[in-house]
Amino acid sequence: MALKIKTKDKHIKNLANLVTGPRSILYHHEDLIAYDCDGFTLHKHLPKAVVFPKDTEEVAKLVKYCSENNLPFLARGAGTGLSGGAIPLNGEVIISLVRMKRLLSVDLENRRAVVEPGFVNLKLTNSIADKGYYYAPDPSSQSCCTIGGNVAENAGGAHCLKYGVTTNHILGLEVVLPNGEIVEIGKNGIQDEPGYDLLGLLTGSEGTLGIVTKITVRILKNPEAKQTVLAYFDKVSDGSQAVSDIISAGIVPAALEMMDKTAIEGVEAAAFPVGHPKDIEAVLLIEVDGILAGIDEQINQILDVCNSRNVREVKVAEDELERGRWWANRKTGFGAMGAISPDYLVQDGVIPRSKLPEVLSKINQISEESGLRIANIFHAGDGNLHPLVLFDARIPGESEKALAAGSACLQACADVGGTITGEHGVGIEKIEEMRFVFTDEEIISQTNIREVFNPDNLLNAGKLFPMPGRCVEIKRDLKERETVIS
Repeated sequence: MALKIKTKDKHIKNLANLVTGPRSILYHHEDLIAYDCDGFTLHKHLPKAVVFPKDTEEVAKLVKYCSENNLPFLARGAGTGLSGGAIPLNGEVIISLVRMKRLLSVDLENRRAVVEPGFVNLKLTNSIADKGYYYAPDPSSQSCCTIGGNVAENAGGAHCLKYGVTTNHILGLEVVLPNGEIVEIGKNGIQDEPGYDLLGLLTGSEGTLGIVTKITVRILKNPEAKQTVLAYFDKVSDGSQAVSDIISAGIVPAALEMMDKTAIEGVEAAAFPVGHPKDIEAVLLIEVDGILAGIDEQINQILDVCNSRNVREVKVAEDELERGRWWANRKTGFGAMGAISPDYLVQDGVIPRSKLPEVLSKINQISEESGLRIANIFHAGDGNLHPLVLFDARIPGESEKALAAGSACLQACADVGGTITGEHGVGIEKIEEMRFVFTDEEIISQTNIREVFNPDNLLNAGKLFPMPGRCVEIKRDLKERETVIS
C-alpha cells in the first residue's frame, strides 16, 4: 500500500515508493529535528528526509535513486557516534538502518555469526551467552550502539587491549556501493582472501565508501576464568607508571582502564556509584581472563606492581556482582559527566603508554589556560585517552573554547608520536586535526581511494578528510602530470 505523502517534493514522493511499511519515511520538520546530529551535538543540520529500508534490496534502490538524481545521502545507525559522522551537512537523505536489526545466523562450530547493521552490539553477546560465547568489541555505548555503526567507526572498547577493535572481528561484509550495486566481501566468512584487504579498508571508513547491509563477525568462547582488580592512587603519575609496569611485566590484561579525579567525581554523582574515595587522584580497573591455571599468578603480579607504585588501596572483586558494579561505574563514564556539567565534549587520542604522564600534564595545562575543567578517562593499557572537556553552552564563547581545548589535547597527543583518534572516528569534529598526523600528499592519496568507490562524493560528503588549498593545488598538479605522462 502506497504511503500518503503530503508534499510537493517529487524526490520525497519517489523515495517513499521505494520503501515498504508504515512510517518508512520522515520528511516533516518536527520529525527531522531528531536527526540533525549524532552524539556530537555542537553541530546540527537537518536532513532532507529519513527513510527506513527493511532489507538490502531497498537500501540498493534508495542509493541508486539518490545517485541517479544527484541527491546527497548517508547511512545512520543508532546515532551514538561522537565525531559527527552521521550529521547531514548537505541536506542529505538519511538512510536509517534501524529496521534491519536481525540476527541472521549463528555458527558455533566455526565461531561466527551474521547480523544486519541495525543489530545492537550487546544484544549479540546476550543472544549467545547461554551457549558459552560472546562478541568481544565492547564500546561504552554497547547497550544501544549498532554493529553497523561499529564497523563504520572501527569501534573499540575497554577490552580491546587484549582482543582488538572491530576490524579484528569482521569476517565478511555485504555492501551497497554508492551507485547502488550490491557486493559481497569475505565470502563464506573467510577473512584472509587473496588480494587487497577490502574488509580492512571498509571497516573504519566512516560510511564514505559504501553502506554495510550484512556483517559476518567472529564470536569467541567465554574464558574459563576472569578476575578484576580495583586500585586507588594518590598521584596520577603513580597510576600511570603502574600501567606501564604491568605491561612491562609481560601481563596482557583483557582490560586496563584509568579515571582521574574529575572523572571519578562524575561517575560517583551518576547512576552507578561504587564509593570511590572523594580525594583520590586516580583509579585503575584491571581485568585478566583466560584459563584458570595462571590467573591467580597474574593477579598477584598486578598487586605487587600496584603496591610498588604507592597504591593507597588495591582489591580484587569478591564475586561477579561486585565486578559488574565496578564495570557499570566505568562504562557510564561519558554520560556521567552530565551529572557535574551542563555540557561536555568527548575527545579521543592515542599515545605511547610511556608518554602518559607527559600528556596528562599538558592536558592539565590546557585546562588551566582555557578555564575549563577536563576529566580524563583512558583505555590506559593501549594508550587511548578520552579527555572530556566540561563547559556550559549557554555561556557565550564557551562552546568555541571547548572545541579549541579539545583540539589542543589532540595536538598534545600528536606531538608525542600519537594520533587523533583511537575509536571514535574523525567525522566532522577532527577534520582539520587530520593535518596533525598527515601531510597534504598523504591526504590526497586517501581521498583518491574514496573517489574510486564514491566518485561523485554523494555519500557522506564533507567527512573524514580536509580539503585545504594546498590539497586542491596538489591534486591539480598530479592530474596534469598524469596527462603529460599519457
